[in-house]
Amino acid sequence: MRFPPAFLDEIRDRVPISQVIGTRVAWDRKKTNASRGDYWACCPFHGEKSPSFHCEDKKGRYHCFGCSVSGDHFKFLTELDGMSFPEAVEKIAEMAGVPMPVRDEAQERREKERASLTDVMEMATAFFQERLQSAEGAKARAYLRDRGLTPATQQSFRLGYAPDSRNALKEHLAAKGVPKADIEACGLVRHGDDIPVSYDWFRDRIMFPIPDSRGKIIAFGGRALAPDALAKYMNSPETELFHKGNVLYNFARARRAIAKGGTVIAVEGYMDVIALAQAGFENAVAPLGTALTENQLELLWRMAPEPVLCFDGDQAGLKAAWRAADLALPSAQTDRRARFALLPEGKDPDDLVKAEGPDAFRAVLADARPLDELLWMRETAGGVFDTPERRAELRKRLRELTGRIRDESVRYYYQQTMDERERNFFGSQRSVRQGRQDWKPGQGKTPVPGGQFAKGGAAGGRAAITESLGRSALVKRAGEGMSVREATIIVALVNHPALIDENFAHVEFLDLANSDLRKLHAAILDAMAHDAADERGAVIATIERAGCSSIWERAVELIKRARQWPALETAALDDARDAFNQAMHLQRSARTLHRELKQAQAALDADPSDENFRHLVEIQAQFNDVQATEALIEGFGVSSGRVGRV
Repeated sequence: MRFPPAFLDEIRDRVPISQVIGTRVAWDRKKTNASRGDYWACCPFHGEKSPSFHCEDKKGRYHCFGCSVSGDHFKFLTELDGMSFPEAVEKIAEMAGVPMPVRDEAQERREKERASLTDVMEMATAFFQERLQSAEGAKARAYLRDRGLTPATQQSFRLGYAPDSRNALKEHLAAKGVPKADIEACGLVRHGDDIPVSYDWFRDRIMFPIPDSRGKIIAFGGRALAPDALAKYMNSPETELFHKGNVLYNFARARRAIAKGGTVIAVEGYMDVIALAQAGFENAVAPLGTALTENQLELLWRMAPEPVLCFDGDQAGLKAAWRAADLALPSAQTDRRARFALLPEGKDPDDLVKAEGPDAFRAVLADARPLDELLWMRETAGGVFDTPERRAELRKRLRELTGRIRDESVRYYYQQTMDERERNFFGSQRSVRQGRQDWKPGQGKTPVPGGQFAKGGAAGGRAAITESLGRSALVKRAGEGMSVREATIIVALVNHPALIDENFAHVEFLDLANSDLRKLHAAILDAMAHDAADERGAVIATIERAGCSSIWERAVELIKRARQWPALETAALDDARDAFNQAMHLQRSARTLHRELKQAQAALDADPSDENFRHLVEIQAQFNDVQATEALIEGFGVSSGRVGRV
């Protein structure tokens, strides 16, 4: 319904915005000046620890200086509570004591019908839940138990069982007075001119209720228990309530979870979402058995500016990742990004957390690749670019890809990034040709750029790492002591706790090589869990209680010796933030490259082909770039002229 602008202005003017927001937040006493209508609180949208969320009654607006959300009365209710715009208007009008304008009768009738249908879906959900706990649900309970789902998890997601009967649900609803037309409108039975007697849509299936953005059940997914079922998974048909391409499974719950910090994770199926929630990842959603749609991607971006799209570790999963990348590319903006996490071969999230625990999935998330990197991988994987024509073809494809981006600024930087990758890549190609001059497959020696050979080569099973690269901190083992990079990250977090709030998701999933620094990281997580990460002293106290004081002292001494003053307590927050971000970027690059180097060497040992050799050289070139960057940053404390601050 369209509301008259004068009506919207009237109810906004009658209700202070602080009255609307005050029901969901606690105002900060120190910063708030109620007499001036000036209010501050911790942001309800991104779960911070210090107040950066501000609203002014005079302007009737709110704004968060941390996550940049802003809006008026209505947007607050639609974004935070998932209300529709008409529902938000009705809520504010009720608070203002102003009657709603006369509504269109046809629209009124449709909304009443929708409300009636959601009541029927709630009754069906309760029926399926009850049948799961009955004698006929024993097989379904055994299946869920074998899949590792606890009774509490089953209850939380309201899982159920549809009996192996053509009319069990239909008769149950009819006995409660539900009209035949409503049962059919909900998609709970198969009906039509060619079906003399309607029958239940779901039979002998484990039932997954699908809620909408407000948590109301609008559809079901059913997993067949019979091994010969035509479809293992089946969804409700399209109805007035349910349009499959516009819905994400677990949307409402995940949105509440990310309000505490972090981003949203998109996986492929119901069981993945539920298994991850049981393992502590409540911020996961899934499309409903089909490829991600444009509308579903829009929902992800409404939840977080940089969702992580997670795909199974097989060829089908990789193809799904590429389709999602093509879908996201045209809409890429500064606040519409995406990262892509690829699981180990043959694993889905459910398998991974069950076999290896939550830390294994955190490692997958930490290795998530940005959109541009995934596209580059796709366009160059397995390709041979040994002629000008083939290089020109690659450039043409890359230009066509980046040309799809609608945002002019983002398109410019994507093109710049791809050009830089291309220059580096073909630089590696020249090194390959030099290194190949005296090398033939099967010689037992592994070539490296510049025509040099590593000792041992493929026959010896050793990685082809140049001498300078072998000395790099990127490829040192954890037992060789703390790296300056990892110590910078931890010391900066402890000395400047504001960085913990700003980088909550990265801090939570931080992967460190050094065992001692991992202990300090665990102490930081403990402080976060007990709301003791707001001040440096509280974090230090947590470290001391964990018995890690000596480790902390060694880390600080290492930072001082390396003259990395931005990580120290005396540095300004802006300097600490820059140092932390640089170290985190290198940390993620180092971990990814280290693993890829091992994989590339193993591939070359198994198959000493030109393609595998080229891939190894490309990774080594990336290693050299990261190593040079790290050396530059580690020397900054000396060359900057600000060492007196250490």
